[in-house]
Amino acid sequence: MARIFLPTPLRPYADGAASIDVEAATVAAALEELVARHPQLRKHLYDDRGKVRSFVNFYKNDEDVRYLDKEGTELAETDSLSIVPSIAGGAEDLSNEEIRRYSRHLIMPEVGIDGQRKLKSARVLAIGAGGLGSPLAVYLAAAGIGTIGIVDFDVVDDSNLQRQILYGASDVGRPKLQAAAERIRDINPNVQVVPYETRLDSSNALEIFREYDIVADGTDNFPTRYLVNDACVLTGKPNVYASIFRFEGQASVFWAEKGPCYRCLYTEPPPPGLVPSCAEGGVLGILPGLLGVIQATETIKLALGSGDSLVGRLLLVDALSMRFRELKLRKNPNCVVCGPNPTVTRLIDYEQFCGIPQEAAAARANSSGIPEITVQDLKAMRDRGEDFVLVDVREPHEFAICAFPESVKIPLGTLPQNLNRLSTADEIVVHCKMGGRSAKAVQFLRDAGFRKVRNLAGGIDRWAQQIDPRMPRY
Repeated sequence: MARIFLPTPLRPYADGAASIDVEAATVAAALEELVARHPQLRKHLYDDRGKVRSFVNFYKNDEDVRYLDKEGTELAETDSLSIVPSIAGGAEDLSNEEIRRYSRHLIMPEVGIDGQRKLKSARVLAIGAGGLGSPLAVYLAAAGIGTIGIVDFDVVDDSNLQRQILYGASDVGRPKLQAAAERIRDINPNVQVVPYETRLDSSNALEIFREYDIVADGTDNFPTRYLVNDACVLTGKPNVYASIFRFEGQASVFWAEKGPCYRCLYTEPPPPGLVPSCAEGGVLGILPGLLGVIQATETIKLALGSGDSLVGRLLLVDALSMRFRELKLRKNPNCVVCGPNPTVTRLIDYEQFCGIPQEAAAARANSSGIPEITVQDLKAMRDRGEDFVLVDVREPHEFAICAFPESVKIPLGTLPQNLNRLSTADEIVVHCKMGGRSAKAVQFLRDAGFRKVRNLAGGIDRWAQQIDPRMPRY
């Protein structure tokens, strides 16, 4: 199957694709297949008489077909066909509206007309349209990045609105990609938005990444973070990285061709459950804005080819003290993916690598050994006035959000020191927000000799969902 490479000016007429694979034996057949799939391309490649336009050239691999057999040039499955139209240069590919829009860029010698044209031709892929992806996409669109691809498969939840500035209250319940594309086009209608409403995995990452110049990682889980890193190394793309938690963040640019990759910094992921997610530990709503803007800045610098990027440097941000620190990163000569003797030469099972299947198996094993109670059963027990003790093992600041008034409040970390507040003779139900921490508490209590103790499946969050919708959720 031959591959046709499209120049930037023609990509908007082919759904933003940089390359397209076709089944064709000749250049002419390949072009016919191309315009059959994307009819808008026909007027750009052929004149009214059906002749190839004089200012469009075609290259089979690195040979001009005019000096081969022209459109009758044969194509093998391993051949590529590059479309090379003439480009006027200067400011002619920026409309008058664009010149006005980007005027503050154009008067900067570091950007100017040539720089703005580079931004317009740049193709950036954002992994995630959440806390980091929102400010990233907003500023890339405003700056004039020509093509922005976004990978996400989530829907907008009201808990997102505290930090995900791409969305508003009217977007709750909508697919994020749909809402994000509308917002970006409203910011800058000159931007081409390419949505990928799919879960990024080892089967599709390389194919998607090859279409872009720069990848910006806004993910919130370790399997995808390692997947993004390895796919960037294998495709030679720079990986503009950021991560956030509570009041702290990190940012860097991992680019194996010029410096270290993510695996050079973190060889292996932490054990499952050791590092809490933002959903469990929280995040200051402004923090992803701060780190997302840093990502956008690094992305634009890379597209312009100017300035000093964060390659080889790790920027640490502490918003609570408003301090920025910088650490030097070195390339690991023994790195399994970007080192001189790599052992990771293809994408792997990243869920397995990060221990997620083992975690799920452990959860299933624990669920068979840890007695549970449903929220419906708990309601029935309360309605009947049964004699039991309800223990809340969340943190004190969570008690203030919502709580059962009769519960005994013992944060999980203080449970060993507070065993004297509980009796092995009592019927005990333990809960937290969603059931994870309370399962650990139940296991600890059982090891300490408590036998009449059960975990509330789904925690107080499921109670608010299924029993009492008036209770706040967080």
